[in-house]
Amino acid sequence: MDQNQAKKAAAEAALKYLVPGEVLGVGTGSTVNFFIDALAAHRHDIPGAVSSSEASSARLKAIDIPVLDANSAGPLSIYVDGADEADPQLHLIKGGGAAHTREKIVAEAARTFVCIVDESKLVPVLGRFPLPVEVIPMARSLVARQLVTLGGQPVWREGVITDNGNVILDVHGLAITNPVALEATINQLTGVVAVGLFARRKADVLLVGAASGVRVINPKKS
Repeated sequence: MDQNQAKKAAAEAALKYLVPGEVLGVGTGSTVNFFIDALAAHRHDIPGAVSSSEASSARLKAIDIPVLDANSAGPLSIYVDGADEADPQLHLIKGGGAAHTREKIVAEAARTFVCIVDESKLVPVLGRFPLPVEVIPMARSLVARQLVTLGGQPVWREGVITDNGNVILDVHGLAITNPVALEATINQLTGVVAVGLFARRKADVLLVGAASGVRVINPKKS
């Protein structure tokens, strides 16, 4: 099973968490694209979806699933999204696609956060993947200096503007042994919109696609 097949398997496994007749949340990225494609066969059971990015919104509309505004949709049944890294406790790094701020909003609104990944994304300690931080443009250098004091090496993701009109700093060189604490610390830095750590609101279930099939990690049931 190659990486795309693993992503597709994890995405299709998430279909069993759908709640017919209820609005769901949909994330962003290559694995989520497989999930959206799989939703086409279930669109008559889906009254609408809240999307975390313009790209996912366009893909949902293409299969005739209404895209709803988060302010009017109310609580969501599930939120399905990928991750750039996931640890065994289901803390995540997200933001490789520069959409993590909206992803955090949608995840917060959902009863159940289902994360779908291939096995290459599962790591013992977060931080191998550079940690994305969305920053208000005028604060980019200020925030970068503060991130250095936290032990990171921030790099401006030049040429990338988020759907919110902001910029991204990718922080290299971190071994994130306390994701909840680091998320809180970075979020408190003036000029930061959101950090790509999903630790306070982590995933509820992780579906990991691999050659042997899809592994389900659900600490609440272990």
